[in-house]
Amino acid sequence: MKQTRTYHNAEPFQVTVREDNCIIVSLEASDVVSSSSVYVVKIAGESKNYFFQFEEFNSTLPAPVVFSAKYHGLYYIVTLLVVNSNMVSKSARSITVLTKPLPVSSVSIYDYKPSPETGVLFEIQYPEKYNVFTRVNISYWEGKDYRTMLYKDFFKGKTVFNHWLPGICYSNITFQLVSEATFNKSTLVEYSGIQHEPKQHRTVPYPPRNISVQIVPINRNNWEEHSGNFAEESFMGPQEIIKKEKHSHFSDNPLEIPAVNTTAVSADYRHNSTEYETTSQPYWWSNEAESSEGEEEFVNALSSDYEANDVNTFGKLTPEPPSFLPVQMVVTWLPPKPPTAFDGFHINIEREDNFTEFLTVSEDTHKFVAELKEPGKYKLSVTTFSSSGSCEVRGSQSSKTLSFYISPTGEWIEELTEKPQHVTVTVLSSTTALTSWTASQESGGNSTIVSVVSLTCQKQKESQRLEKHYCTEVNSSSSLIENLVPGAQYQVVVYLRKGPLVGPPSDPVTFSIVPTGIKDLTLYPLGPTAVILSWNRPFLGVFRKYVVEMFYFNPSTMTSEWTTYYEIAATVSLTASVRIANLLPAWYYNFRVTMVTWGDPELSCCDSSTISFITAPVAPEITSIEYYNHLLYVTWTYGGDGTDLSHSRMLHWMVIAEGKKKIKKSVTRNVMTAVLSLPPGDIYNLSVTACTERGSNTSLPQLVKLEPAPPKSLFAVNKTQTSVTLLWVEEGVADFFEVYCQQAGSGQETKVQEPVTVSSHVVTISSLTPATSYNCSVTTFSHNSPSIPTFIAVSTMVTEMNPNVVVISVLAILSILLIGLLLVTLVVLRRKHLQMARECGAGTFVNFASLERDGKLPYNW
Repeated sequence: MKQTRTYHNAEPFQVTVREDNCIIVSLEASDVVSSSSVYVVKIAGESKNYFFQFEEFNSTLPAPVVFSAKYHGLYYIVTLLVVNSNMVSKSARSITVLTKPLPVSSVSIYDYKPSPETGVLFEIQYPEKYNVFTRVNISYWEGKDYRTMLYKDFFKGKTVFNHWLPGICYSNITFQLVSEATFNKSTLVEYSGIQHEPKQHRTVPYPPRNISVQIVPINRNNWEEHSGNFAEESFMGPQEIIKKEKHSHFSDNPLEIPAVNTTAVSADYRHNSTEYETTSQPYWWSNEAESSEGEEEFVNALSSDYEANDVNTFGKLTPEPPSFLPVQMVVTWLPPKPPTAFDGFHINIEREDNFTEFLTVSEDTHKFVAELKEPGKYKLSVTTFSSSGSCEVRGSQSSKTLSFYISPTGEWIEELTEKPQHVTVTVLSSTTALTSWTASQESGGNSTIVSVVSLTCQKQKESQRLEKHYCTEVNSSSSLIENLVPGAQYQVVVYLRKGPLVGPPSDPVTFSIVPTGIKDLTLYPLGPTAVILSWNRPFLGVFRKYVVEMFYFNPSTMTSEWTTYYEIAATVSLTASVRIANLLPAWYYNFRVTMVTWGDPELSCCDSSTISFITAPVAPEITSIEYYNHLLYVTWTYGGDGTDLSHSRMLHWMVIAEGKKKIKKSVTRNVMTAVLSLPPGDIYNLSVTACTERGSNTSLPQLVKLEPAPPKSLFAVNKTQTSVTLLWVEEGVADFFEVYCQQAGSGQETKVQEPVTVSSHVVTISSLTPATSYNCSVTTFSHNSPSIPTFIAVSTMVTEMNPNVVVISVLAILSILLIGLLLVTLVVLRRKHLQMARECGAGTFVNFASLERDGKLPYNW
């Protein structure tokens, strides 16, 4: 039958929660207002609300509404709604219910390592889906007292509880999930069931305090007198020694070693049982236990039949006295600090030849006395144990282990408790170091042990180890440490030694040898954006990694700093290389490779292993070429759109046009256009070169063919009746000139002259017609391309005579013309004379004879 929990208020309306997480809503007679009304249940609490209607009823009440709740440990609000005939709903009343959380499925309890005496770690597992709880109820028995508490500091099912008592057995530990809800000033609480197995745990007891040991010599006469004749009362009583165990790694015990049979009550905590056993006392000690109150004293000594046991294999007595006189060891301690529940103490005595004695004494015993019969090095520890209750027996941690040495002469050398102070290591060279420390005056005569171990070996794989001498701990009495390896990291611990006893270690000192650094750093460029760095390392050296760094101006951050580009793990190879890509073209870089070894901080070497380099520029790209008025306009681009030349190592651009003549022009880096004056008529191989201090890069060449230019300043320098000499000025580059003359006619058919091809800038055109006009043209040809012709009009001269004949003819004509002019003059004068004579009369007489006599008439008159 399922359990139910009923929730109700003053009204009869009832809501119950079953164990299967179902909510049962029952309608009572007092809830019925009208038979015509409809009754609806509203359940809220989850992500959505649920509505359920009671079945129609008359005289009998309807069946309860059953709602299967999804969440465990969640509170639900159940409301009864009454809907009348007008479809108007009215809230009659509400009840809040709380479902029970699912139980814890498993529990684990561990020691809280920082404080196992008072702390435990709880780890619980429970269903997490649809399970809600606010706190965890922890119930347990603390010894004979029952405890319970609510705890809420669980994170992922784990919490640390640090309030238990040391050495107590905590049993029947159970966990319950608790769900709580507050509604209308009322609090609902539900506890989950208990399904996990109850646990038990015992805390660790505290160790005893103020453990001390003292060695007391025994009088030799008393020893010889009483050896082999001790009374039974001198043995340690069984009521004081609960358990005694002897452990030895040697199977051969000398027959002359006396043995004592002691009946002891054993409380073997390992098996949680009580048994009786008989153990033999080892040959090198006898003991006695003394209670703290000093009421009784028990001394363990040799049994009375010592001489009977001290025989050889032939049954003969060996009455020789022992070479070592036993000494008495007195061990005292105080009980552990309260509150600690404990049931006794464990005493563990070890000797250097692997003999171990393990004893258990009661909680009232605070002093232990034993006689040591053999010299040697001893170790003594006293611990507390707790065994009462059903939990496993647990012992305390050893607070202090005492060491001492008994020499063959009976000298007691106390444990060295002082450790060397202010240990320092001074590195003298890459392979040696010097250790120094300080100690008190009391320990000034003690020797020392310097223990050195390489920490580098522990951090490297065996196949990759470069340092092997100190891979295991090496002890030395010298303060000078040799055979060190550059780059290795070492740990040094110093011990004080007195006889065979070694004191506590000093605080470890770690030091590192600076690595030697790389050598032969070489750079191989792979282009404008990549290089290869290669280097060697010394054979003797240890390091952790190579660190490749580069220094450059970062245009995105506008800063210059060393940045790590790559780290390469150390290998046994003596040569290493790395490819560095994504560099900026035409940029200044400084590369550095350092060897980094272990250390705090890490040691590295060396910053001087650097190499500088200016990357080559990328090739420009010619974008446009235009030729106008004998000028070539060139435009180019460089890199991407965001290329920054303001901080690059670009010096200038070199624009080169190479034809029959090579023309260069240097352009500043901020300008990406150039104007070249190129002679026309040639084919040029045009390129743009980006130049830096140490390199350059040239664009793809562009072929530019310029049309030849026509001749200029064309003159006719000489002409005859049949030839004309033409002279012109050559411009640009020309392979040859073609001269063509055609007679200037008036539409009539004229004789066409054949073109004349010449390679010079002067030509004579012959076979022309005298006294004739011609139109001549000169065309420049370069690379089989003609230029625009240049025209000139010329005329030939008329036919010429012999020059002598021409002169005579001209003189004859001039003479005739002169004589004719004289005759005309005389005729004209004669006519004028006759006319004057008629006008003056006949009386006028001219005596020609007198005129002739006076010489006034011409000779030939």
